[in-house]
Amino acid sequence: MTTPLVSTTPDHIEHRIRTSDGRSLAAAEWGDPNGVPLFSIHGTPGGRISYWIDPTIYARHGLRRFTFDRPGYGESTRLPGRSVSDVVADVAAIADALGVDRFAVTGGSGGGPHTLACAALLPDRVLRCLVEVSVAPYGPEGLEHAAWLAGMTEGNVIEFEAALSGEEAMRAVADRERTTLLERLDAGRSDFLGDSYEMAESDKAQMVKHLSSVADNLRNGLAPGVDGWVDDNIAFTKPWGFDVGSVRAPVYLTYGREDTLVPAAHGDWLAANLPDARVVVLEAGHLGDDATVEGEMAWLAGGAEG
Repeated sequence: MTTPLVSTTPDHIEHRIRTSDGRSLAAAEWGDPNGVPLFSIHGTPGGRISYWIDPTIYARHGLRRFTFDRPGYGESTRLPGRSVSDVVADVAAIADALGVDRFAVTGGSGGGPHTLACAALLPDRVLRCLVEVSVAPYGPEGLEHAAWLAGMTEGNVIEFEAALSGEEAMRAVADRERTTLLERLDAGRSDFLGDSYEMAESDKAQMVKHLSSVADNLRNGLAPGVDGWVDDNIAFTKPWGFDVGSVRAPVYLTYGREDTLVPAAHGDWLAANLPDARVVVLEAGHLGDDATVEGEMAWLAGGAEG
C-alpha cells in the first residue's frame, strides 16, 4: 500500500506581473531580499514552485532568488508558438517590475536553453550564468537528428519525435504522460515518470531523496494542463532565436555522463560552442550530485567558486 505524498512549500513571496502584450506571469521570490538577484529557470515540465531540499541555501549565500512559470505552466498565461528566445522579454518584465537591474541566471534541463537565451540577449544585465544538463540546439553540424536523439531514454525520444510532428502529436503524448506522472506522485511513487523513461541508478536515488519538492514543483506547474510542456518541446526543436556562441557572460556548464534524459553529447556540443565556459562533467545522471550545489550557489552569488 502506498502513502499519499504531501509536500509543504517553504515560505516565499508571490508576485504577478503583467506583460506589455497583456499576459500574466506568475513569479515567486525566495531567499535574502537584499541579496544578489538570481533568476532560476525551471525545467520541462516544471514551474515556479521549485526549491532546494534545504530552502535556507539561498539566504545563506546572499541570493535573492526569483522563479516563474513559463507561459502555459502554473498560473502564467500561455504564449502559443513561442520560441526559446521569447523568455527574455518575460524575464526582463519581471526584473523591471521588481526593481532589479542586473542579475545572475541559472537553469537546468529544459531551463538550460532559456537561461542561455537570457545570457545571450541581455548582455548588459546578466552577471553570470549557470547551465545544468541543458538540451543543445536541434540539428547543428555534428548533432543532426539521429545524433541529437542518440542515447535518450525512449520516453524522451517519443516526446521529441512528436514535437517535430506538431502540436497535436505532442499534446497527445504530454496528456498521457501528465496523467501517469500525477497519479504516481499522488501515490507517493518515486518512479513518477512513465515506464518508457529509464534513468540511471544515481537518478533513481535522487528521485527518492527529492520526491517531496519535485512533486510540489510538478503538481503546481502542470495544474492547468500541458500547454507549457507542449510549447517547450516544440520550441527546442526549432530555431532558438539566438546564437549560443554569442554568450559573453561568465558561464558555468555542468552535465552528467550517465544522463539518459539529456545525453552527454548535448553537453559536449555546448562545451565546444560556448566561449570560455567553465565546464564540469560529472559521473552522474540528469539530477546531478548534491555535493556540488553549495559551490554553485556561491559562484552565482559572486563568491568563491565551488
